[in-house]
Amino acid sequence: MITMNQPAIDDFMQMVVKRNPAQLEFHQAVYEVAMNIIPFIEEHPEYKKANILERMIEAERILIFRVPWMDDAGNYRVNRGYRVQMNNAIGPYKGGLRFHPNVTLSVLKFLAFEQVFKNSLTTLPMGGGKGGSDFDPKGKSDNEVMRFCQSFMTELFRHIGKDTDIPAGDIGVGSREIGYLFGQFKRLTNEFTGVLTGKGYAYGGSLIRPEATGYGLLFFVEEMLKTKGQSIKNKKVVISGSGNVAQYAIEKTLAFGGIPLTASDSNGFVYDPDGIDTDKLAFLMELKNKRRGRISEYADEYGCPYYAGEKPWKIPCDVALPCAVQNELNETDAQLLIKNGCKLVAEGANMPTTPEAISLLQKNEILYAPGKASNAGGVAASGLEMSQNSIRLYWTREEVENRLKVIMHNIHEQCIQYGKKADGTTDYLKGANIAGFVRVADAMLAEGHV
Repeated sequence: MITMNQPAIDDFMQMVVKRNPAQLEFHQAVYEVAMNIIPFIEEHPEYKKANILERMIEAERILIFRVPWMDDAGNYRVNRGYRVQMNNAIGPYKGGLRFHPNVTLSVLKFLAFEQVFKNSLTTLPMGGGKGGSDFDPKGKSDNEVMRFCQSFMTELFRHIGKDTDIPAGDIGVGSREIGYLFGQFKRLTNEFTGVLTGKGYAYGGSLIRPEATGYGLLFFVEEMLKTKGQSIKNKKVVISGSGNVAQYAIEKTLAFGGIPLTASDSNGFVYDPDGIDTDKLAFLMELKNKRRGRISEYADEYGCPYYAGEKPWKIPCDVALPCAVQNELNETDAQLLIKNGCKLVAEGANMPTTPEAISLLQKNEILYAPGKASNAGGVAASGLEMSQNSIRLYWTREEVENRLKVIMHNIHEQCIQYGKKADGTTDYLKGANIAGFVRVADAMLAEGHV
């Protein structure tokens, strides 16, 4: 992804790398924004004079703390907890908590930086943040997870609040963990406030919050296809992952008449040439959400191919939706997708496509949507949960879904506004980056030296 402003971009990135050594994920996230924003800033001297991008890449606050807890055998264990409060120019910090062994400061800084732009695109009053721990909930008992969550919140509660910082779930932090975290916050503060989103419906959660990222992804894909006079109906769709986002992406693909062919986990992927239908999806959800089994069991159940240690991008498709982890779709994978006739790639995960793969997709005129736009449905629904908590009302499922659909439509319109090219096509990466930047940058200018 070479631009005419490459020397300026290279100089900027040298500064970023020097100030943030060995933080490769963060470097990548900043570069993917800088390649669009630096040329834009050159044409808008008010942003350049105020050094807005340099200020935006520096977190306003980073919290790192010890999380001691006791396992079921009575042994003391310790993990590291984090909260990166990146930018609150347009609202309180908002972003998930991730519990996974690969959590590092670099990973959370990249996620927090992406969150700033994603939240800006929703047009809801939310700043950007991210947090979590290197704790792994897999293989832990409910009591062990509860004790960890209570210890984690015993420190975190000092730094969050409904008007300060509102965490949510992410990888490894589902309804169980959110419940334990919220219970401990309530116990420590003697307050029942909407300080976490992704809560259970019985205690302040919103309908379709679990579905929102996957649903929003498909709403965005439909908007992209409309620009070509098409829809996802009868199109073959390859999806990675088998967690929350992938499950509901499959569900909405089916609702729109598409044909989902794959699902994956860290061990490999399954390819169902007949398509994953409603009954098969129900099995997949029970397998992953309740039994916490491996995706290979789907292949055993339905007699379809299972590819151990591989990713699904070699399967011929019309649409590819990476919904698992960062950098899961590389240049070789992109070549396979192009060769096999894929016409659209939209990210359901955070930064799942490498810069080299993005460049190749764009050069081959494949419609490509970055996660800060296409997977913004989850945080949009979190924002809607915050609104319901503030007015102490519940909206119906239909009302929340309609609001989500409007938000995803508006994000698509912003991408077109800032990403429209001379030939009439849209550079969604450029459009999302600039649209997300402008709203935050204008707020920072208005608020002074913050």
